[in-house]
Amino acid sequence: MSGCPICGCPRQARFRALLLKKHDVQYFFCERCGLLQTEEPYWLNDAYASVIADADTGLVSRNLTIAHRLTNLLYWCFDPTALYLDFSGGYGLLTRLMRDRGFDYYWHDPYCKNVFARGFEWISAGQKASAVTAFEVLEHTADPLAFISKALAEANTSTIIFTTELYEGEPPRPEKWWYYALETGQHISFFRRDTLTVLGQKLGLDSYSNGFFHVLTSKVIIDARFRFCSSRLARALGPYVRMRMRSKTIEDHQAIAQRSKQCT
Repeated sequence: MSGCPICGCPRQARFRALLLKKHDVQYFFCERCGLLQTEEPYWLNDAYASVIADADTGLVSRNLTIAHRLTNLLYWCFDPTALYLDFSGGYGLLTRLMRDRGFDYYWHDPYCKNVFARGFEWISAGQKASAVTAFEVLEHTADPLAFISKALAEANTSTIIFTTELYEGEPPRPEKWWYYALETGQHISFFRRDTLTVLGQKLGLDSYSNGFFHVLTSKVIIDARFRFCSSRLARALGPYVRMRMRSKTIEDHQAIAQRSKQCT
């Protein structure tokens, strides 16, 4: 097994687990940064027979929760009038939700069909985002550092906002942590909080985390504000933010309808 893709240190075999009920897979742990990964994921063709796993029944509720918290985070800690890119945006649900909340959000995902945000695909040339987002993606990547570097470059930004479940201390046994997602075989990388800190250091970025939302950025953020605005408590701020933001739902409808007329 090669060295850790984040810090380059040697890794140790920790345990084995059965993925997709048929692949006996070894997991390797880096004591330096805390990254835990599977062996080289030779089973991914099986795992991604469907890009979005059938077992991911939380896709809609997760996007609704993320959109609610992200709205407050972007409004209070970033620029609510700027452009934003959802990298690896899946079906486009989050992009649509964020546009409905008034944010100038765009979609990018070379592996998934854009269903909900058609007409708002990201065009790389000349565009600069205030931040790029990547929710529930990092655990799918074999090289997290390369993935984040690519996302930042695509968005022409120095800020990435993402989610992934973290573990603490020693890696939990396969039977003790649901996030290994053994039944789908799609989760191959797992992180501690200090893993994210090392990721930030490698990129020259500061790291912020409330345990659910994680941010790597060159921007100085007031930590207490970040924690509050990205927490469940920020629900109280929702009515004020909705009042201040102007939904793009009707505006987007009119723009797409006008494009359709020009094409006929």
